Amino acid sequence: MPSSAMPTARRADGQPSSSGVSATGLRKSYGEKTVLDGIDIHVPAGTVFALLGPNGAGKTTAVKILSTLISADEGQARVGGHDLATEAHAIRGAIGVTGQFSAVDGLITGEENMFLMADLHHLPKSEGRRVAAELLERFDLTEAAKKPASTYSGGMKRRLDIAMTLVGSPRIIFLDEPTTGLDPRARHNMWQIIRSLVSGGVTVFLTTQYLEEADELADSIALLNNGKIAAQGTAEELKRLIPGGHVRLRFSNPATYQSAASSLRDATRDDEAMALQIPSDGSQRELRAILDWLDSTGIEADELTVHTPDLDDVFFALTGAGKSKENAR
Repeated sequence: MPSSAMPTARRADGQPSSSGVSATGLRKSYGEKTVLDGIDIHVPAGTVFALLGPNGAGKTTAVKILSTLISADEGQARVGGHDLATEAHAIRGAIGVTGQFSAVDGLITGEENMFLMADLHHLPKSEGRRVAAELLERFDLTEAAKKPASTYSGGMKRRLDIAMTLVGSPRIIFLDEPTTGLDPRARHNMWQIIRSLVSGGVTVFLTTQYLEEADELADSIALLNNGKIAAQGTAEELKRLIPGGHVRLRFSNPATYQSAASSLRDATRDDEAMALQIPSDGSQRELRAILDWLDSTGIEADELTVHTPDLDDVFFALTGAGKSKENAR
């Protein structure tokens, strides 16, 4: 799906916002292995962008390039309005990066980790302590602040990791698989944190191994496979790329069910459940047509449900991965 289908963030005055992250033709190879093969990315400011793909697809490589940790072989990019090739220092001052593995030092306290980050950002001592205290409170870590970080749970360490990333007030944050290894409760807490960051105007570039996470959080999604962008758009747009959507009508009256089944010859019957399955892309237009047909025939279904392919279906169809419902990295 072309990137033009992706939503555009707007300022309070209704005008389009500047791009948070944009890249054109990014290429990166290691020897004969091409990791990124000319990818284009556009992330409007103040939105969440999710980069999905199987293991080895190049997600982390893309993050490392855009966060100035490594250089691309070819292509152009701008991050926070700065050119990647000529303004790397300015980009580093505008971004925060939370990698797959925590940057938290377990030998010192959470508070001391925060102070260390404040020193690295050259904040005056009084300001550093103020920022640290505010962030520890924001991430519900005040009570544990003076305890060694090694005693923190996985979720607490991840919260501290992101709090440390925010010490420099970045407007763009790269989160490389931020919830890997967290239990469901901690993962949902992290989602709330990400949403609150975006509501404050921060742009989030997210890679994740959880398809549900991208579905929940992302304004736009790109699926990376074999070094290329296989598809991109909103979650709903991506789901419509895959066949298999349908509307299911369930009946409790056998006579009504038989009448509907006779009229809808293209529907798939489930006589045991007294249900009919009608192929549909889940669009409002098709749903309205089905409802109009029910009204015109006087047939009344007891239950109508719309089923569309999920991101798992999109992922497996476009990457050629084995058809299983396991999470994909």
